[in-house]
Amino acid sequence: MAFALAAGQTQAEAAAKGGVSVRTVRSWSGESEFAARVEQLRAEAIGQALGRLSGTMSSAADVLKDLLQSKSEDVRLRASRAILELGVKLREFVALEERVRDLEAKLSAGGGS
Repeated sequence: MAFALAAGQTQAEAAAKGGVSVRTVRSWSGESEFAARVEQLRAEAIGQALGRLSGTMSSAADVLKDLLQSKSEDVRLRASRAILELGVKLREFVALEERVRDLEAKLSAGGGS
């Protein structure tokens, strides 16, 4: 049932798959251990999907780069915008990730007070 819930199925669907009542699924979902397992499974699935996507990101970047040489001004403009917008978002994400890492290090070292 945890797999079904992690995959986005409703409690009723998960109950049917698991051969239990919706009430049972609802009850288990309220337990911290079960809820944590559902979140862990969901995070693993997202991690796997991100892994597959990251493997194709270089190819996508190459396509955008190639589009900068297009004969169509509109295509070049859209590729340029995409590259600039994605570059800014990526930089913001990296900066935020660094800040979170620094805060976590301070907290674990006892410097959070």
